[in-house]
Amino acid sequence: MLPEALVGLATAGGTAVVQAAGTEAWAAFRQHVATWFGRGDAERESGELARLDRTAADLAAAAPGSAGTGVPAERMRIRHEALWQARFESLLEGLTEDERASAAAQLRALLDTHAAPGPTAGDGGLAVGGDLSISADNGSVAAAVINGGVQLSPPPPPAPSQG
Repeated sequence: MLPEALVGLATAGGTAVVQAAGTEAWAAFRQHVATWFGRGDAERESGELARLDRTAADLAAAAPGSAGTGVPAERMRIRHEALWQARFESLLEGLTEDERASAAAQLRALLDTHAAPGPTAGDGGLAVGGDLSISADNGSVAAAVINGGVQLSPPPPPAPSQG
C-alpha cells in the first residue's frame, strides 16, 4: 500500500490528465505522461499514448453538445480521473523504494510544469475557483471585496401608527 502522500500524488495525476484533455496543453502533457509511464520502454510509452488518446476521445464525446456516448460528462470525468489515479498508483506500487522516490519526484515535476493556472486576481480583487456565496443579515454588511469605508447607521425609527 502506498503512503498517503503518494496516493495524493496519484490523485493529482488523474485529475491533471482529465483537466488537460482537449486543451492546448494536451499534446505536450500527454507525451510527458506517456514518457513517465513508459520508463524508457518505447512500446509501453506507445500504449500509454493510445490510452491517453482514448481518454481524450471519451471526454470529448461526453461533452455537452456532442453526439455523445450517453454518459453524462461529469460521470465520464470522474471515471477517467479514477482510472488514471489507479494507473499512477499501480505503477508507483510496482517500483522499489528508490525507484518510487525518483518516479514520484519526476511526477511532481511533470504536474508542476503542466499545472493548469488557477484563478488570479489583482490587488484588492478576489479569485474564486468554485462556488461563492456571500450573505448578510440583521443589518450587517457582507461583501467579497470592499474598496473604501463602510458605515452603518441605526435604522430610522418606525413611522407612528395611523390609527
